[in-house]
Amino acid sequence: MRALSWPYKRHAGVFAGTQQYAQEHGWESIVDEFADDRLPAAPGSPIPYDGVIARATPKLALRAARLKIPVVNVWLSSPARKNLPGVYPDYSDIGRMRAEHLLARGFRRFATLTSKHNRGHAVEMQAFSAEVSEAGCSCLSETIPLSISATLKQARTAERKIAAWMNAWNPPVGVFVGDEAYGRIVAQMCRYRGWRVPQDVAIIAGANEETICEHLRPTLTSVEIGFERIGYEAARLLDRLMAGGSPPAEPILLPAQSLVVRESTDFFAVDDELIAKALAYIATRSHQEIGPDDVADAVNMHTRTLQRHFHKLLGRPIATEIRRVRIERAKRELSQSNRPLAQIARDVPAAAGKGHAGAHRRRWR
Repeated sequence: MRALSWPYKRHAGVFAGTQQYAQEHGWESIVDEFADDRLPAAPGSPIPYDGVIARATPKLALRAARLKIPVVNVWLSSPARKNLPGVYPDYSDIGRMRAEHLLARGFRRFATLTSKHNRGHAVEMQAFSAEVSEAGCSCLSETIPLSISATLKQARTAERKIAAWMNAWNPPVGVFVGDEAYGRIVAQMCRYRGWRVPQDVAIIAGANEETICEHLRPTLTSVEIGFERIGYEAARLLDRLMAGGSPPAEPILLPAQSLVVRESTDFFAVDDELIAKALAYIATRSHQEIGPDDVADAVNMHTRTLQRHFHKLLGRPIATEIRRVRIERAKRELSQSNRPLAQIARDVPAAAGKGHAGAHRRRWR
């Protein structure tokens, strides 16, 4: 597929949040792509706005300061960010969230791919790397340009750089990719190499652009930032500034809304071949009513012995893992299907109940 212009959820979401606040407070909103040019260069001319929420350029910041018009910045990579009050996602917290998710999946080797000149990506990468380093794990980091698709030459150059980065991996590896579209490229290149996602390479990518995350296989695990809240809080701050209030001493940072787990990380990385086989069995049959004995049958092992392996390697019993996988599947269905909530909810406890009921049946092979 080519000539696709992906929607920017981070832009549309921030705008939607500002408009919600505007409607609640009776504001007149003006959308102006050229506010930095439309504002007068100096006092004396009519001023079209009482305040501005923007991905602020240095020119806009300078003109607004001369006119004494408050500006709230929502673009962390803005060259003017240090001179303006701002509202941003807490990218450090988001980077730690990504790392914690992959660490909890059992991965001990990691890699990151982020965009050059994207400050949010840089902050996330630093927090991600610090978190896995604190856990005693290694991380291979690489950066590529913000845009790699303007020309075929650019795309090929970026693909070569990504391939060289991947050559240094020793799967299984947990991977953080800053952008969903690049996450798709990494997933495709894994397939070309014969690496399985998520068994060999688990990928968590971007800010939950659903169109990209959900409509190719494997579906991509991502983080729902909640950009509408960024816009809403930016409008609230602008309201305060227009009323004569003082700007905050530090930018307002908002935590992510949620982690959206999909197929690209729905796996536990373990070195034990039998446990890996058992986890794969659970993952592929999460829609069925299975219990610990069924899992033990699948790997030709006594149930009690398999339980001991689960406790030793994963720190939890088989039934808990079955329940976890079913809950994650239910979460995916809530976001990706039209099944009624009650029907999805009924599916979740069924396997857990069977798991407990059959936990002590003896199986010998």
